Amino acid sequence: MFNFEKLDVWQKAIEFAELIYTDTRSFPTEERFGLATQLRRAAVSISSNIAEESSRSSKVDFARFIEIAGGSVFEVVSECSVARRQNFLSDDNFRKIYAAAEEESRMLSGLRRSLLAAK
Repeated sequence: MFNFEKLDVWQKAIEFAELIYTDTRSFPTEERFGLATQLRRAAVSISSNIAEESSRSSKVDFARFIEIAGGSVFEVVSECSVARRQNFLSDDNFRKIYAAAEEESRMLSGLRRSLLAAK
């Protein structure tokens, strides 16, 4: 097992990406290469950034990539707002994604704070 796989924030990011993949399966066919793909890429980039930089020796470098992962969370929320307005997402699915995004954002912020405090 790699060290990043032990991080709760990485595990939650994987679950978050799974949620996005599940909810974008019902998007219209014409959105397969549009909003659905954009949402999936943003969601996957969260766990990817955590994994990629977890091996860095510098806590400041790792904290920077955690910040980038947080930006991807915000990107998903923005894109889900568009999807909701276009009726690609139900209110319930939007709320579920939003709640998961809030949790992931809190976890990323906490990890970033702890990394910067330990530098």
